[in-house]
Amino acid sequence: MKTIFKILKKILLAFFILYGYNILLLPISSVVPINFITVPVISILGFPGLLSLILINMIVY
Repeated sequence: MKTIFKILKKILLAFFILYGYNILLLPISSVVPINFITVPVISILGFPGLLSLILINMIVY
């Protein structure tokens, strides 16, 4: 039961980090979509995962 709450906490934190990033950088059009791929990447990798998603987003678009 404890591990389930820990996993849910990480997923919710990743969602809010992505949401906050998107709100802060919306004026410069740097948005990382919130979907079933980006949230687990940030949940597992943390801040380096967010940086890698931003870098991929900048390279592709």
